[in-house]
Amino acid sequence: MLKTRDLHEVPVLFELLLHPDVFPYVRHKAKTSDQFYFITKQTIEAEENGELISRTILDEYSQPIGTINLFDIQGNSGFLATWIGQPYFGKGYNKLAKELFFEELFFTYQIEAIFMKVRKTNIRSLKAVLKLPYAALGNTVYPEVYKSINPQGDMYDLFVISKEQFMSYHQFAQVEAVATDEEVS
Repeated sequence: MLKTRDLHEVPVLFELLLHPDVFPYVRHKAKTSDQFYFITKQTIEAEENGELISRTILDEYSQPIGTINLFDIQGNSGFLATWIGQPYFGKGYNKLAKELFFEELFFTYQIEAIFMKVRKTNIRSLKAVLKLPYAALGNTVYPEVYKSINPQGDMYDLFVISKEQFMSYHQFAQVEAVATDEEVS
């Protein structure tokens, strides 16, 4: 479902990136395939330097369908940026990719908080965040971060996923699954 980024996936991802339902919401926009190759090469180098963490999202046939990234890493936190190609909207890939990525970030990289800035007009992203039961609105809890993402006015909401919230949710889900299994038996 996730793999490290490489240049071989650029042609497929670039075509998906250009769709008008995707392109406006992508952090690093490329208008040509050459630009996307360059951005991908920079992303790979930045990960090698420890500046970000980037993965390609794959479908069940191991075909690239989008990317998921942790940018602006400072200390033990960073900002999430995810995009998936339009043909894959609404099929559960986004939530599954996030689950796997969060596990990697929290347990391999020792990240403690993942921030997500969501444009208030981006209904699709807002709905995706609200499907994550361990995400919390961070506008008032992290006022300094909220102000930093809104220097020109109130354009974005800030959400946060802490390692503690993520782990608590999954522990509760495991207890609930065991209780359900016992009821069925």
